Amino acid sequence: MLSVFHLCVATEDTKKKGGTTMMVDSPIHPTSVRTGLFIAAFSAFAALAFFAHPASAQRQQIVWSEQEKPIVQQLRSLRQVPDEKRGQVTKDLALEIRKLPAASNKLALAKGLANLSTEGDFGHDTLQEVATTLATALGEQPPPANGNEPADPYIELATLVRYEHVQAASDSPQFAAAMSKLAEDDRSREHADFTLTDLEGKPWSLQALHGKVVLVNFWATWCPPCRKEMPDLDKLYQEFKDQGLLILAISDEEMSKVQPFIAEHHYTYPILLDPGSKVHKLFVVEGIPKSFVYDRNGKLAAEAIDMRTRGQFLKMLAQAGIK
Repeated sequence: MLSVFHLCVATEDTKKKGGTTMMVDSPIHPTSVRTGLFIAAFSAFAALAFFAHPASAQRQQIVWSEQEKPIVQQLRSLRQVPDEKRGQVTKDLALEIRKLPAASNKLALAKGLANLSTEGDFGHDTLQEVATTLATALGEQPPPANGNEPADPYIELATLVRYEHVQAASDSPQFAAAMSKLAEDDRSREHADFTLTDLEGKPWSLQALHGKVVLVNFWATWCPPCRKEMPDLDKLYQEFKDQGLLILAISDEEMSKVQPFIAEHHYTYPILLDPGSKVHKLFVVEGIPKSFVYDRNGKLAAEAIDMRTRGQFLKMLAQAGIK
C-alpha cells in the first residue's frame, strides 16, 4: 500500500462479499484504528471508506458500474499475480482506471491500486502511472479534508512522491499539507528511541546500538506482505550480521501469537514485542510492513513504506554503509 495505511489483509467480511454491491460499515479514520491492527483493504471496496470522516454516515452503499466491475475483480486478485507479471498488470490497471468517468468510485479504485502498487519492486514506470492516475482522480473530484488533516488519498499521493520518487502535479493545499506531514514524521523518526524486550526476554534500546547498522521492521503475523519479505530479511541478517547488521522486527501482537509463528519459520533475527503499540505510534506507523535503516552513527539512512524485495533491501543497506 501504498498509503499512509499500508493495509495488509482483508477482513473476513470483505473476503466474503464477492458481489458487485456491498455495504461498508462506519468509515475508518486513522485515529480510530489501533496501530498495528489495520483493517486491510487491498481491494477498492474498503479504500472508499478511507476518505470519509468517522462522523459521517454509518453505512454506505457502493455500486460498481459495468466498466468498473472488471477492474474491481482484478484489484481483488492482484496479489495472486506472479511478481514477474504484476508490474505490467498494475500499469494496465492504472491506465484503465484513468479512462473512467470522474466519480467517487474512480478515486476509490485509484487509491486501492496505489495501496497495492508498492508491495515489491514493480518498476518506477509502473509507480509513475499509478501516481498519475491517483493525481488525475483527485483533480477531478477532490475529497474534503478530515478535519485539520488532509484526506487520505492526498497522503497516499504524497507518500508515492516522497518515498517512491515519482512526479505528481497537484495545486491542492491538502497535498501540500500531506507533504509537510510526511516530512515532520521523518524528523520525529530521526531521533526516535525505544526499549523493547525480545521473545527471550532480552531488552533492546535503539540509541544504545550506535556502531551497528540497524534495520527496524514493523510487521505482524496476519500481514501477507510482511510474511513475504521475512525470508529475505532472515537471509540478509545471516549474510551481513558479521558486518554489523542488526534487524529488530517489532510486532504489537501478543506473545502467544508471535512465538509459535517465529518457531515454525525459524527466523533468527531478534523479534521484539510492542505492547500497547507505543513504538508503532512513536514511528507513526499507520500501515505495515514498514522498515527504517539507521547507520552506524544512528542517523536514519533509508526507509521503506511497504514490502521490499531482497534487491530493494540491499539498496537500503548500502545507504547505511553495508555492501
